[in-house]
Amino acid sequence: MKILMLNYEYPPIGGGAANACFYMLKELAKYPDVQVDLVTSSPSNQFETLEAGNKRIFRLNIHKKKLDHWTMPEISLWGVKAYEFALDLAGKEHYDLCHCWFGWPSGLIGYRLKGKMPYIVALRGSDVPGYNARLSNLDRFVLKPVSRIVWRNASKVIANSEGLKNLALKTLNCNIQVIHNGVDLEEFKPAEEDELRKRQYKLRLISTGRLIERKGYDSLIRALYQQPRFELTLIGDGDQKYELWKLARELDVQVKFLGRLDHRAIAVHLQAADVFVLASQGIESGISLLEAMACGLPVIVTDVGGTREL
Repeated sequence: MKILMLNYEYPPIGGGAANACFYMLKELAKYPDVQVDLVTSSPSNQFETLEAGNKRIFRLNIHKKKLDHWTMPEISLWGVKAYEFALDLAGKEHYDLCHCWFGWPSGLIGYRLKGKMPYIVALRGSDVPGYNARLSNLDRFVLKPVSRIVWRNASKVIANSEGLKNLALKTLNCNIQVIHNGVDLEEFKPAEEDELRKRQYKLRLISTGRLIERKGYDSLIRALYQQPRFELTLIGDGDQKYELWKLARELDVQVKFLGRLDHRAIAVHLQAADVFVLASQGIESGISLLEAMACGLPVIVTDVGGTREL
């Protein structure tokens, strides 16, 4: 079986969808009869190709500026380049399926290639109309009409939570299957020894994810005010980093900003923490929460969407 996979996010670029894609490829690598070609974005200013086992990764140069933030020009440029590249691949290879991460622009590319192969759409969050308040005008005049066409013609539409599915149904009443995110239990697991969690005076809180507004990190930092026994470790990067650092300094609370880390390093820090906190308002299913639970951490979370389902 040959699969053409389209995702503008792939580590080190992006967040949850990038990580989910990474681990899906890792699992598919266990099946020698499955060949996967992934078309994604390059973190450098050049085209890159990686071949390993049964997968090929094509990284298109879109002059990416920030690994954790997307602009509409960047997404649009990737959409144009990815369509041209995928069209060329489809002319050379016989694919059985096109797996589109995000309804747009990947889903739109899948729709355009429908004559060559069936396609499925994996909804992730911001690609669903109504999810991101910043895109309200774009939702009404562009994303909703495009989404209806793309979803209606897809062989399967998949959401990663019931909350995201219900939001998508407001755009088009169609058959949407829910498949929650997974976690690699070989990588994320409780510490073998209790040395990492030796009892200390301070309670070590940890949270992982992009430092953006909807993640609620500002509320989390404010909650630490006048709580000297708590210290917070934030793993991730994003547009809110300086604002959050400034807030922590003004409130005189103990927050460590570790920036972007690879999966192994994240697992080590989770194993050493006491409590995982997720203050996100997003309705998608959070991979970071699953990773923390897999490491045996007690969790404090907001009662929303995919988090409630877990």
